[in-house]
Amino acid sequence: MSEPTLAAVATRWYDENARDLPWREPGVSAWAVLVSEVMLQQTPVVRVLPAWHAWLSRWPGPAELAADPPAEAIRMWGRLGYPRRALRLRDCAVALVERHAGTVPADLHALLALPGVGDYTARAVLAFAYGQRHPVVDTNVRRLVARAVAGAADAGPTTRPADLVATEELLPAQPAAAARASAAFMELGALVCTARTPRCVDCPLAARCAWLASGEPAPTGPSRRPQRYAGTDRQVRGLLLAVLRESTDPVSRDRLDLVWSDDVQRARALATLVEDGLVTSHGDTLYTLPGALAHTPPNAPPL
Repeated sequence: MSEPTLAAVATRWYDENARDLPWREPGVSAWAVLVSEVMLQQTPVVRVLPAWHAWLSRWPGPAELAADPPAEAIRMWGRLGYPRRALRLRDCAVALVERHAGTVPADLHALLALPGVGDYTARAVLAFAYGQRHPVVDTNVRRLVARAVAGAADAGPTTRPADLVATEELLPAQPAAAARASAAFMELGALVCTARTPRCVDCPLAARCAWLASGEPAPTGPSRRPQRYAGTDRQVRGLLLAVLRESTDPVSRDRLDLVWSDDVQRARALATLVEDGLVTSHGDTLYTLPGALAHTPPNAPPL
C-alpha cells in the first residue's frame, strides 16, 4: 500500500481542524469569496469577519457595489487598513457589471484582466469558489512548501514562478481534491507551520518534513522586521480618512489640521491620499471622499 501524499495528509488534517469561516461554507458566491480574499490581504481573520459580513449584507453582488460611489466603499471599509483595497473592489465590481453582466468569471485570464485582481487572488477564487485545480500560493503556503519539501526555513520575500510549480506538483489531479488541498496547505501554514513559532509537534506533515529532518536550519537571508505603524505616514493617512468617513459634508482643511501636529507630514499624507484617489480636493480648503458629492443631501452647504 503506497504512502499517502502530502496533499492527502494535509487534507485529512484540514477536514478535522479547519476554522469555521463563512466564506468556506458550501454554496457561498464567487463574489463573496473574492471579497474575502481582498480583505484578508495583510489583515487578520478576526478583523475581516465583521467587515466581510457588513460588506456582503450591503452589497451582496457586484451590481449593488457598482451602483454606489467610491466614497461608500471607503466608508464601509472603515479601519480595516490599506483602504485602496476598497477602491479596487469597487472598480472590480464596475468591471464585472460592464464586462461579465455582474458575474465573477470562472476563467483565469478573465479574472486577471479585472482591476485589482492579481495572480494570487484570481487563483484563490477559481479554487475556492469554483473548485478548479490551481496552485494558490500565499506567504503561508510558500513557507509550508519550502519547509516540508525543500528543507528551507522560509521561501524568501516574494512569490516566484518556482513557488507555483512546486505547489502545483503537490496537488491531486482531480480538481475538487486539488482545491481542498490548496485550502489545507494554506490553513496549515497559517495555524501550525507559522513563521516564528511553528507547532511542529502538532503538524501532520512532521514525519516527512525535510526542514525538521535536516535539523531545522535557520533562515539564510536577512530577517524581516515587523512594519512600524505608530508615527508613520500610514497612521496619519488613517486619521485623516477617519475624519472624512465620519462626515457627510465637505471637510475643511482647518478641521483636518487638527488630527496631526506635524504640518509637513500631515500635508504629505493628505497629498498622497488625493494622489491615490482616496480623497478628492475641492480647491485648497475643502475635501471629501471620492464621489461623495454626487450623493450629498439637497440641504448640504454648497462648495
